[in-house]
Amino acid sequence: MPNLILASTSPYRRMLLEKLGIPFECAAPDTDETPQPAESPRNLVLRLAKEKAQSLATRYPHHLIIGSDQVCVLDGEIAGKPHTEANACQQLMRARGNIVTFYTGLALYNSATGHLQTECEPFDVHFRHLSEQEISDYVRRERPLDCAGSFKSEGLGIALFEKLDGRDPNALVGLPLIALCQMLRREAYNPLTA
Repeated sequence: MPNLILASTSPYRRMLLEKLGIPFECAAPDTDETPQPAESPRNLVLRLAKEKAQSLATRYPHHLIIGSDQVCVLDGEIAGKPHTEANACQQLMRARGNIVTFYTGLALYNSATGHLQTECEPFDVHFRHLSEQEISDYVRRERPLDCAGSFKSEGLGIALFEKLDGRDPNALVGLPLIALCQMLRREAYNPLTA
């Protein structure tokens, strides 16, 4: 059975992969995450997920390497991580009453065979009509400064939403586990029997 590598330093992705109860290691990918001119959000996350996974192939030549990347799209524009409370409040002010789409790119690269699988998992978040006070209280309490979209759906952020629309709620946190399990099974690695 091949060893599994998560090409990420994200604590959120590590936490999600741990839910499967299979052994894996984490390694930092070496990838330039700058979008290319006129690159769509979907193409961006697919390209970055693939590049992250493949960037570790030399270090891990007989492994299954998982790459993932996510963007948040609001009003047709990519909204990055806020990094400051003021930016987080501003992002949530723009999001309130709107639908925000998250695109999560996933890649599984078999470094021994060169076989690559990719998928883009969309997820729509329908925001409630939030007051400025609700937004500032939320940002102060949960401090989602390292999260695209300025919320943590696995925490208090769930109170910001009217509804969630997508195949896999794990995709919203950053790693679509349903799609990953399908990819792993195609590589003869079944999480249920591993």
